[in-house]
Formats: sequence, structure tokens, C-alpha cells
Amino acid sequence: MPATPSPRALADLPYARHLTPFDGVPGDEEDLDCVRLDGGRYDDLDAPALRITESALTSVSFTGGRLRRARFNEVWMHTVRFVATDLVETSWLDTEIVAGSLAGLELHGAQLHRVVFHQCKLDSVNLRATTLRDVVFADCLLRDVDFAGAELTGVSFPGSTLGNARFSGARLKDVDLRTAARLEIGDGVESLRGATISTLQLFDLAPLFAHALGVTVRDD
Repeated sequence: MPATPSPRALADLPYARHLTPFDGVPGDEEDLDCVRLDGGRYDDLDAPALRITESALTSVSFTGGRLRRARFNEVWMHTVRFVATDLVETSWLDTEIVAGSLAGLELHGAQLHRVVFHQCKLDSVNLRATTLRDVVFADCLLRDVDFAGAELTGVSFPGSTLGNARFSGARLKDVDLRTAARLEIGDGVESLRGATISTLQLFDLAPLFAHALGVTVRDD
């Protein structure tokens, strides 16, 4: 099994010494390059064309708002909070989120490539029809996360707890669920083809597999 990646500190970023403080409002400028946003609170932000590159966000909060089709490229986030934000069709590349809180997000149709979540809480996040490639959820809590119709390739969940995860119609390839601390499938167990699970997880999921196959289990 691949080793769980360790979260990086701000000083570890290859562009850390080039960061400049940003005190404005994201969206006033469409391109934010090599900036640091620290402690800002943005409510109902409307910035659908926002592009953030080689930047760091620390203790930033986004509540509501519309960031549809925004792009995050080589962005490091620490203790960042997204609540009920429209992130539909956004693009995330080489991005790392540490100790973040994501609740009620719309990420439908987003593209996530080489993204790592460390010690994050994801609650009621809509990842329907999203493409996830080489994504790691490390020591995270995923509750009521919807992967329906999503395409997952090279995705792993080391140390993470999945509660009521939904995979209906998802397409999986090289998805590793073995090291998840807890695996609770709400629906779509029949779509787990392409995933690897442990023997213990198989025992836990056996009733769901039997139900999906129309198999009745009786001992009398």
C-alpha cells in the first residue's frame, strides 16, 4: 500500500518566499498569482472567473457565493472553510488542503487532479459527475459525500472515515479503500467495480452486495 503523504507546512512550499500579502477581494482581479490570503472572510463572493496560481490561503472563510468555473493551480490551503459555496465545474490541480472544513458545497462537474486533503471535514459535499484523478483523502471525515456519476482514478482514503458515501453510477479505476478507517456505503455498492477493499470491509459490505445482486441470505 502506498504511504500516506504528510501535510506540508507553509515554509515547505517551493514558492513560499515569493508570496506577497493580498488584502483585496478575490474576484476584483481575475488572476491571483503568488499571493497569500490570510484570515479573510468572504461572504456571498461572486467570482466565477477567478484563477489562483502558486498561492497560499490560511484561515480564510468562504460562505455562500459563486466561484463557478474558478481555477486553483498549485494552491496550498490551511484551515480554510467553505460553506454552501457554488464550486460547480471548478478546476483543481496540484492543490493541497490541510485541516479544512467543507460543508454543503456544490462541486458538480469539477475536475480534481493531484489534489490532497489532509485532516479535512467534508459534510454533504456534492461531487456528482466530478472527475478525480490521483486524489488522496488522508485522515479525513467524509459524511454524506455524493460521488454519484463521478469518475475516480487513482483515489485513496488512508485513515479516513466515510459515512453514508454514495457511489451510484460512479466509474472507479485503481481506487484504494483498504486503509479507510471506516467505510459506510449509502448506495451504489454495485458501482465499486475497480476498487480494492480489505477482507474485513468485504464482510461488512456483504449484505449490501447480496442485496444489489438480488441474493437472499437465509439460514433456516
